[in-house]
Amino acid sequence: MKASLLRKRYGYMKEKSSIAVIGLSVHTAPVDMREKLAVAEELWPRAISELTSLNHIEEAAVLSTCNRMEIYVVALSWNRGIREVVDWMSKKSGIPASELREHLFMLRDSDATRHLFEVSAGLDSLVLGEGQILAQVKQVVRNGQNSGGLGKNIDRMFKDAITAGKRVRCETNISAGAVSVSSAAVELAMMKLPKSECLSARMLLIGAGKMGKLVVKHLIAKGCKKVVVVNRSVERVDAIREEMKDIEIVYRPLTEMYEAAAEADVVFTSTASESLLFTKEHAEALPPISLAVGGVRLFVDISVPRNVGACVSEVEHARVYNVDDLKEVVEANKEDRVRKAMEAQTIITQELKRFEAWRDSLETVPTIKKLRSYADRIRASELEKCLQKIGEDNLNKKMRRSIEELSTGIVNKLLHGPLQHLRCDGSDSRTLDETLENMHALNRMFNLDTEKAVLEQKIKAKVEKTQS
Repeated sequence: MKASLLRKRYGYMKEKSSIAVIGLSVHTAPVDMREKLAVAEELWPRAISELTSLNHIEEAAVLSTCNRMEIYVVALSWNRGIREVVDWMSKKSGIPASELREHLFMLRDSDATRHLFEVSAGLDSLVLGEGQILAQVKQVVRNGQNSGGLGKNIDRMFKDAITAGKRVRCETNISAGAVSVSSAAVELAMMKLPKSECLSARMLLIGAGKMGKLVVKHLIAKGCKKVVVVNRSVERVDAIREEMKDIEIVYRPLTEMYEAAAEADVVFTSTASESLLFTKEHAEALPPISLAVGGVRLFVDISVPRNVGACVSEVEHARVYNVDDLKEVVEANKEDRVRKAMEAQTIITQELKRFEAWRDSLETVPTIKKLRSYADRIRASELEKCLQKIGEDNLNKKMRRSIEELSTGIVNKLLHGPLQHLRCDGSDSRTLDETLENMHALNRMFNLDTEKAVLEQKIKAKVEKTQS
């Protein structure tokens, strides 16, 4: 398809590709909306494939956790790209786009990058400085590497976000005393139980994954001596039992979940189930519990999608708490959170500048390639004229090779200076602004028109992908 037709079809040529994040989190949307948008980790490659097949999206990554669902993209056009991603989210969740927009946040370029760095550092978490989010950001990169789904901009941004997250935790005291979602869940349960009966309450954990394991760890820290764990297989429970010797862990298979719940005062749920494990009918069928522990069975659900329906709280002797209710636990340390976040921002700003310098330096790559290609075309043309004048019969292989090497050497010597002035890697005092000025000057002098060529190439690739 000709460039003129591409311009006519897409209606833009000068707009630079934008990095964007479109998402919602525990700060902007309730759990019932987040769970409809949640994407299981094994489905991330499929989601990336669907997003990059959109007309204006070049690269994409999905960060989906219990507290957030965020989509990072490189968009050919900001407005068109955002619209396509929001429509994709609406189609996936069944939530009208107009309703989604009331809860979505949308950030562009440096603001989007800063947000990811803050997320990785634990600054945007419900629990400041919690370490699980850094592991989840790392998993986005690993997943992308395994599926070949991340583009160079998104890949580099996530890797730099990991560096920022590590530095913040190493160079500040943000992790000192930090709690996780799991520890906040345990803390919330203890707050709701009568103080005199906290250690005697019967504890049940459903799900022995990473977050479930942390629940057990924090129950031990609170002094609990026994917990029943319901899981699909016994192997994970055995592994937790082997690691944590200070608590009695009783395994119950998933088929005995409701029997185990009938014997529990507090039920923690942390599974990947996409359907509810407990509804109002299930809660009503459970026997009453002792007044000594408050007479109310507590369901603490840290799963997204949720494992326990909100309707359970309609049962007289049952109460359900989900991840949104953990705010009650972390709100107490609000002043300390603000102070620690300010310390971390200095590091994040440093890493942000480093990433932006790298991304800006990419602008010179097309100019370097086109300038070298331009010079090579002239060299090849003049070399051919020279060889024709000399005559093939008058040249042996050694002489021909020497003339070719001479022409190549002259071109390389002439290009050395200009190409050096197009490289800005921090090894000299040259600023990015100077480098970009040099790039634009060379584009004008040699009529390279690289910006237009690069964008046309990107658009053409999207059109061909759409038509295939």
